[in-house]
Amino acid sequence: MLNVLMVGTGQCGNRILDAVNREAFGGGKFSKYYSRQKFPSRVETIAINTAINDLKEMHYTKAKDRIHIPNLHGVGANRMVGKQCFNDNKDLIMRNITERGEFDVAFVITSSSGGTGSSFSPLLVKELKERYEFPVYSIVVLPFREEGTIYLQNSAFCLKEMYDSGTDGIILADNQFLKDAGGDIQSAYDGINNMIADRILFLLEALDSEMMMVTDLGDFKTVMSGGAGFATIGYAKGDGKNSIRSVIHDSLSPSGLLFSSNVFEEGSRAMIIMRGDRKYLSIDDISGEIDKLSSHIGHVFKGVIIRNGEVPKVLSVVTLETTAELENLYALAVEAIQIEKDKRDRMAIRKEADTTFSKIEGLEPQY
Repeated sequence: MLNVLMVGTGQCGNRILDAVNREAFGGGKFSKYYSRQKFPSRVETIAINTAINDLKEMHYTKAKDRIHIPNLHGVGANRMVGKQCFNDNKDLIMRNITERGEFDVAFVITSSSGGTGSSFSPLLVKELKERYEFPVYSIVVLPFREEGTIYLQNSAFCLKEMYDSGTDGIILADNQFLKDAGGDIQSAYDGINNMIADRILFLLEALDSEMMMVTDLGDFKTVMSGGAGFATIGYAKGDGKNSIRSVIHDSLSPSGLLFSSNVFEEGSRAMIIMRGDRKYLSIDDISGEIDKLSSHIGHVFKGVIIRNGEVPKVLSVVTLETTAELENLYALAVEAIQIEKDKRDRMAIRKEADTTFSKIEGLEPQY
């Protein structure tokens, strides 16, 4: 049995963690009080936030698993304030983690664009890597490109710091891509938490399961160590009529991925896990599609989980050698930083030249 630590930081990370707990406990609002988690592993979940209201919005995560950083009510998307807040409260956070026992692997879930999550997460990963031997993976959600200059620049610096933190891999999800694929912003916000939660639970099952073809944590480590340090996750579900070959293909297609990528051109390594009734899992079809992917990117691990009566489902984890979409994001972030700098310079010049208040110097109000 795997021992898994899962930490959600900031509003986005908290909401994804809450979706994980909802699925793990079976979906009922009160089930967290009387149900046992359906995780195949021992999973400890912790939500961290500076905004108490965000923690109060969590319906499926136990109170003991929510950490409010005291004396601060949000950081206003200011990562400098967030970093100082983390350092001031680091002992509290790390003590809470240490008290949970020993772990085999950890996942830190966050948005790259806000204040608390994007500033806390790289520092938290660094602390975990310095104190413990287990691998730490980061699940990072990128912002809508129209959300504003501050969020874009936060994302650029968060990703760089996360990369430098010692994380064992960054799994990317992209609100913009999911919005473009799914229709509108509200649908993307509503859906991404569930999409990531479903994929995380599927992955945990695959890493801690007796399969017909086995994948394990060691294979996942090997996959995540490939490429440029970034990865994405795909998912697809069959209907019992289409072949497992087509379901695998769908999990690797744009509609199945959490982050826009041409995996056949940008991929480095992969893990493909198939689950369903044996009658849907043709070994010839599986081998044919896996061999096709292998011919483009190199090594592909595969696992098969037998579930009697279940239509086929496929989870794909792909590490990326290059990523055009991330390059585009950084180009926008550079523009955003320059826009903010120009704005600040203009305001400084206006402040020096402003004579508005000088007009009343030496005068007193008359009543």
